[in-house]
Amino acid sequence: MKITALLVLKCNPEGSSSSSSSSSDPIILANSSDVNHFGFFQRSSAREFIVFVGRTVAKRTPPSQRQSVQHEDYKVHSYNRNGLCALGFMDDHYPVRSAFSLLNQVLDEYQKKFGDSWKSVQADSNQPWPYLDEALTRFQDPAQADKLLKIQRELDETKIILHKTIDSVLERGEKLDSLVAKSSDLSTASQMFYKQAKKTNQCCTIL
Repeated sequence: MKITALLVLKCNPEGSSSSSSSSSDPIILANSSDVNHFGFFQRSSAREFIVFVGRTVAKRTPPSQRQSVQHEDYKVHSYNRNGLCALGFMDDHYPVRSAFSLLNQVLDEYQKKFGDSWKSVQADSNQPWPYLDEALTRFQDPAQADKLLKIQRELDETKIILHKTIDSVLERGEKLDSLVAKSSDLSTASQMFYKQAKKTNQCCTIL
């Protein structure tokens, strides 16, 4: 079981799926990732794809909704709490309940630390948030995340939408390939990495 990344983003409060303009793209508030299991020369591209996929999924997670996007042996779990969104990149063996328990805790801690200051943020933040780095390490064991659950009825009562592929969360007519080509999160090298991996049926496992 593996957590590759945890992110916190500011999303369009009205549900950014209603607009495809870049101005509505989610803003990165905090980002912690562990890409050491990738080859040395792939790590930069892996980090860029984490940001790209994180933005793509967060943008299409409406307020008060939880969803999981499946891709091969990985899932991207997303929880949008009224515009403040937490995402986790986990492998397929990490329990869904533990994943969303962790994301709920991340949002609680973020609001406890920063309050509503995130609402006025206009650009990605590169400042480290020690709690997120610690959480990425501590909660590699899902049993630790389950301890956070206590009695959170909303996790049981709120439907978690599971999408089989990332394409299923895109708007009609959108294609992942075109989003990759237009993304400002991905360097030319990362776009080439994506195309080459797709050709060999070894698509980047963080997607």
